[in-house]
Amino acid sequence: MSLFLTGLYCITSIIAMVMVLIFHMHMFQLNSYKTKEHTVWIKKNMGSIIGKTIGFYLSIPILLLFGNPGLIIASILNLLTAAGNRPKKAKKPLVYTKRVQRMFITLGMLYGAAAIVTFILYKIVILTALLLPLMGIFSGALILLANTMNKPVETAINQKFIEEARKIIREMPDLKVIGITGSYGKTSVKYFLNKLLSADYNVLMTPGNFNTTLGVVRTIREHLRATHQIFICEMGAKNIGDIKEICDLVEPDYGIITSIGPQHLESFGSVENVIKTKFELAEAVSKDGIVFLNYDNEYIVNKTIQKKYITYGVDNKNADFLPYNLTVSREGSVFSLKTPDGEEKTFSTRLIGKHNVLNIAGAIAVAYQLGVSMETLANQVRRLESVPHRLQLINSGRGLIIDDAYNSNPSGAKAALETLGAFDGIRILVTPGMVELGEKQTELNRIFGQQAAEYCDYIVLVGKKQTEPIQEGVRSKGYPENRLFVVDDLQEGLSKVDAIKSEGKEKIILLENDLPDNY
Repeated sequence: MSLFLTGLYCITSIIAMVMVLIFHMHMFQLNSYKTKEHTVWIKKNMGSIIGKTIGFYLSIPILLLFGNPGLIIASILNLLTAAGNRPKKAKKPLVYTKRVQRMFITLGMLYGAAAIVTFILYKIVILTALLLPLMGIFSGALILLANTMNKPVETAINQKFIEEARKIIREMPDLKVIGITGSYGKTSVKYFLNKLLSADYNVLMTPGNFNTTLGVVRTIREHLRATHQIFICEMGAKNIGDIKEICDLVEPDYGIITSIGPQHLESFGSVENVIKTKFELAEAVSKDGIVFLNYDNEYIVNKTIQKKYITYGVDNKNADFLPYNLTVSREGSVFSLKTPDGEEKTFSTRLIGKHNVLNIAGAIAVAYQLGVSMETLANQVRRLESVPHRLQLINSGRGLIIDDAYNSNPSGAKAALETLGAFDGIRILVTPGMVELGEKQTELNRIFGQQAAEYCDYIVLVGKKQTEPIQEGVRSKGYPENRLFVVDDLQEGLSKVDAIKSEGKEKIILLENDLPDNY
């Protein structure tokens, strides 16, 4: 084989593998750098992964059979593979964190060594034909190898940051820490509570979706100051022990459990494990602290805890904080609420839907317990803004959009459909369905389809294979076929929405869930 052509082949192989690696690294990041989750993802998406690396598969027989011409053909295949794997616009792009950079360095050493060996031993045809193509084919596995190789370094770095954050917390003995967890609703409650408490306190909350241990650590190290009086800490989990790990760091004085449901069952394995994990927060709350519980939730109401607790809800009449006389319109929601000690107030908010009112009630319960007056709370509730992608109203050229695109779940999806049903106009649902529901996913999506048939004038489902259970549920209710559309992607779905004749009525469009790039 020609030395020049071998060099060309090595260079184009590296270009192709860099593109493939960026793709796999993006997916690995979306899978939270977890080996188990990423392995499951690889198995689920093996067909598309093979399609993205088909050039590497073809290179092996071509290099074995055709010598120098094979090197030219394989180089062309490498460039085509690189083009096919170039980064596309993503909902959540790859973030080149320090960890990602360190993994790329490790991978660069592995690939660089393979390319050098191939170049030096270019006369060994079988080596040239197999080494680089096989490394390209097994890029996903090599990501996991690099992660394992880097683990001692990553563990040491993370532990250093955790200890720094723990020291900051312990040097602020007067700081009140409020932990919030739940299968859903925790981010909304966090934003609402931050607004309510900010009237009387200097408050810091974990930003966005910073709800992992390292996300909390980063928030503490970069943003927590001696002037802060309250730290609101959102706590997410995909495995037993995740909440306890965060609690061991921040030592919460108060805890809020917003909901429990069949979420992240692929990692938890069962709802029982979800319950156990969420109540790690209740166990961690200080002995003089209080746990706030959503008593509308069937799993929470049946759980016994030893700590002092206060309850809230909109349906459970036994809740301590119970909104009543609730009215909902496109202008917002109005409700009354009576505290356990008899103080009563009427609240109005621009937010829509019973689900939002439930989360507001939870935030009111905590803020009231921390001394914020009902008058102040009413003023702050009036100023609340929608949390992005959570029953957010958006006036657009195609109609009124109810954006509920973040992390759909059975309870939230039903509440969103009920909210849609309260509007006058042509009611349209656009959804890819719900994920991470484990063995119950098919059944729960079928039920979702039945519920959608009850409330929607038109239904647009995104993803033919993925939405089959929803289609079954919709059709089981005798829903008209000419009002049910199944499309390949969101843009095609919105085109279907635009094509629906308005008949002089306003289109009300519910966007329920928006799957991340690894689905």
